[in-house]
Amino acid sequence: MSEIKENLLRVMERIEKAARKVGRDPNEIKLVAVSKTVEAARIKEAIGAGVSILGENYIQEAQKKIEEIGRLVSWHFIGHLQSNKVKYAIRLFDMIHSLDSIPLAEELNRRAEQANQAIKVMIEVNLSKEAAKFGADEERVLSLARRIQNLNHLFLEGLMTMPPYFDSPEMSRPYYIALRALKERMVKERIPMKDLSMGMSNDFEIAIEEGATYVRVGTAIFGPRK
Repeated sequence: MSEIKENLLRVMERIEKAARKVGRDPNEIKLVAVSKTVEAARIKEAIGAGVSILGENYIQEAQKKIEEIGRLVSWHFIGHLQSNKVKYAIRLFDMIHSLDSIPLAEELNRRAEQANQAIKVMIEVNLSKEAAKFGADEERVLSLARRIQNLNHLFLEGLMTMPPYFDSPEMSRPYYIALRALKERMVKERIPMKDLSMGMSNDFEIAIEEGATYVRVGTAIFGPRK
């Protein structure tokens, strides 16, 4: 068995165990295999081992891979999206996890309308308030969500966050609790959404315990990045 397949099986076992621990159905949780900097041959190996969603951070890098690998899987954009790259993102990706402003939402909608398609999106929330991190401030999420609701070519699926990196995964928990609470608040405000994209290689079990429906795992599948 290849190293990637072994790693993937181990990750899937960990997802199942974390879900069962809190009485959740493991099938509610989707694995996004983060493939940034990973070459196409290794990505194909992961697809052969059962990966069905790939997450990419950079448009140019993703474009080359998608051209080579094709649409065997669902491609999700998880990096910071610049307005001038939106026209490519619309064509390449099935979901955008990192929508963080009204101007970006309007540009995505405009480009999607031109392409006669609709795209699923999540709002990225900067819960840590780190200046170096992208994402909407928590206070602005409601107004952004309401604007997205009025855009015909965007479907708002949920929220995404990326906490600071901690050596102890348990330190991420407050951020995941806060994102879940924010989602619940949105639902009360009549903004339907079902997904939480949260948790990475070092802490995805904690994220699952707190309600993650998408976990974004790269290193634990593909090994350390070059």
